[in-house]
Amino acid sequence: MSLLALREVTRTVIPQDQPALTILSGVDLTIEPGDHVSIVGRSGSGKSTLLNLLGLLDQPTSGEITFDDKPVRALSAARRDRLRGAAIGFVFQQFNLLPGRTALENVTMPLLYSTGRTFWRRKRIAAEMLELVGLEHRLNSMPDRLSGGEQQRVAIARSLVRGPRLILADEPTGALDLDTGQSVMELIDDVATRTGAAQVVITHDPMIARRARRHFRLDRGILTPVDDPTLEPLTRRDRKEMAPGAGAAALVVADPAVAHAGDGAAPTDSDALADLGFAPDAPLRVEPSAPPVATASGDASEQEDA
Repeated sequence: MSLLALREVTRTVIPQDQPALTILSGVDLTIEPGDHVSIVGRSGSGKSTLLNLLGLLDQPTSGEITFDDKPVRALSAARRDRLRGAAIGFVFQQFNLLPGRTALENVTMPLLYSTGRTFWRRKRIAAEMLELVGLEHRLNSMPDRLSGGEQQRVAIARSLVRGPRLILADEPTGALDLDTGQSVMELIDDVATRTGAAQVVITHDPMIARRARRHFRLDRGILTPVDDPTLEPLTRRDRKEMAPGAGAAALVVADPAVAHAGDGAAPTDSDALADLGFAPDAPLRVEPSAPPVATASGDASEQEDA
């Protein structure tokens, strides 16, 4: 039995005084219990729309979404809200912590909608979750007294405190530096493994996507599976080489005509680098005799240009 499934899902919107705009087209995706899936896509590819459908926040224009093999469309709005609150945890790029509330109070908030023993034990449960993410010494700290990594840990604890069966992470490391982002992803992976929750990570960063077991690419509203060696799990050597100032990968440009006159910098953007499996801030160099491939400095392996 699948946990969540999308079958031939299409999402179309009609802007005011504009023709209909199809954001997602024929999306098929099945999430199994304990699954770990990454979805990579550029800005404007439909990632946020897909996240809203996976999180039962929106309904598709056509196609079917099932949860535990039961059609979501048959549920009333109230029942869909209860299902979302009990079974789905969201981790966003922005921490969205409540100002003026301590870390413990922020994590306790979702438990206010619980009943019975869980409701009466809510503070203890929240404290245990904060201990699990390594913040037992920060229970009474306000958000503005926490570092970015600590705020994201509080947000993770809040999203997982009700024991969700599905974790949806939307650019979870976008507001963090490289090292903190990696530790946050390791934390999410660890908690998901302990609880048996499935993960869906939506990102534009191939380094984050590589941590998943199954990979998809979303491009112009079409979702396709990706079987790409650049998305294999990162090794310690990979992380060390990709760290700032430690032999970062470089993009080799074969044709010097594409370089800016006088400065030797090749015109590119983070999306183009991401398509080639490089970090958005990878250094660039121009080599007139280089073949039209992207290589990593210090690595003899070659990769065909996507």
